[in-house]
Amino acid sequence: MPTWLHCFKSRQTAALAVVSLSICATLVPLSTAAAASPADDCLSEDFSRRVPACTTLIENGTLSGQDLALAYSARALAHSVQGRYELAIPDYDASLQIDPNSAISLNNRAWAYYKSGQPERGAADVERALELLPDSPHTLDTRAHIYQSRGEHQKALRDYESAMRYGGEHIVKLYQCGLQAQSLFPGEIDGLDTVEFRKALQTCVATTGCDPLPADEECRKVTS
Repeated sequence: MPTWLHCFKSRQTAALAVVSLSICATLVPLSTAAAASPADDCLSEDFSRRVPACTTLIENGTLSGQDLALAYSARALAHSVQGRYELAIPDYDASLQIDPNSAISLNNRAWAYYKSGQPERGAADVERALELLPDSPHTLDTRAHIYQSRGEHQKALRDYESAMRYGGEHIVKLYQCGLQAQSLFPGEIDGLDTVEFRKALQTCVATTGCDPLPADEECRKVTS
């Protein structure tokens, strides 16, 4: 196993796990070493640096197996964060061809499909991801969004509630932030699951176009 991969795996797992809770989650900070290697930049929070760095790792022919799958997933995440889902999805395809049982990549591809206006194409991915990791708040959130897009509001609400049960205060804060942005929740973003918060969530979920998650980056400070 290359030396860089141990670091890559641990950090990338954290980064990939948050994609359905989109860009609002704080990614693991990188080392502040003066000269970053392609492996370092492939994990950078500066996604404009991540894409070329991951591309270098993918195209130089030195990676194979799980290493290569993770590099594809890292680049896919960068594309997804930047809204380039048409590029993210093929990278997730490549990663999943190598590692078809990656619950994280399955969920992330499902989220990319959802965000690109193709929620039904992600439905099988999210169900498979939940078979592999049934208590993942991120995957439950993805499925909730897919249900909500279908108008299956009660199923969506149950999954949002499950996401909060498994994800705890952090997930509640994300939803509070999103609902506040929708002018549905006037309370504090404090992670407390109150009656007022639940009413706001129910109101949002009953509306197909309402998203309890905030826009990209909007909640980073209050939820970190």
